[in-house]
Amino acid sequence: MSLKPAIQVRDLYIPIQPTIKQADEGVTYQEFLPDVRLQSYIYCYWQLQTTQPLAKQFNYRVVADGCIDIFFELNNPEENFVMGFCKKYTEFPLPNSFNYVGVRFLPTMFPQLFNINAAELSNRFEHLHAVVPHVATFIKHNFNPSLHIQAIQTKFDSYFLQLLANNSFNADVRLYEAIHIILKNFGIVDVEKDLDTGISSRQLRRLFEFYIGDTPKTFSKVVRFQHILRAKPSVQSLKQNKLFFDTGYYDQAHFIKEFKTFYGVTPSIAFKR
Repeated sequence: MSLKPAIQVRDLYIPIQPTIKQADEGVTYQEFLPDVRLQSYIYCYWQLQTTQPLAKQFNYRVVADGCIDIFFELNNPEENFVMGFCKKYTEFPLPNSFNYVGVRFLPTMFPQLFNINAAELSNRFEHLHAVVPHVATFIKHNFNPSLHIQAIQTKFDSYFLQLLANNSFNADVRLYEAIHIILKNFGIVDVEKDLDTGISSRQLRRLFEFYIGDTPKTFSKVVRFQHILRAKPSVQSLKQNKLFFDTGYYDQAHFIKEFKTFYGVTPSIAFKR
């Protein structure tokens, strides 16, 4: 099966999770690509793990990125979860030793692959077996702590390629034209004026809620936030260049408040060198 919407989402959008730094002693986070035939659907596979037991509990903060993820503890794969679109950061308190593996789907792709209403998963995580039981069963029976990245990637690739071969894609060009406009403009859009794709705003909202998990306005805000993360401004440049005006915020207080909602800390802390 080939991807047939008006755009390839991956060409315009790079969702990032910046809160884990390699300097964090005893904790590593890495992303690795799926098979090239899956890259229009899956942004990455990822692994978050300790390299040694930590002295205390670890708080992992997931920032808003517009994606839906599957994740599980490699030491306990029968306990697997799906996390929906979130319009704020989510913090997970983890024990002093862990090994999490996940699959990050590009926006719209999880609902496309599994015919799941993304709005039903928004702003929470759910046991995977309650949402797509066949994926939960696959994970339960095919993963264990002895697997390294290459083996994890191979197992995921094989499973998802087979899934794609028996799937059909609902390429509603009106939805993907609206997503194209949002991504090309880094989320800096007037959703009432700029997203004229031939359907009413109410119909477009329904499409976004089903395939993204929230409204065009909320998705645009997340895209704008992610654009700022990729720009990696210094604290000094935030003060001097008035980035918040360039990215559509009406004042600095608005910028800081929204950034903190999506990230969990203020820009000055997030971009501290």
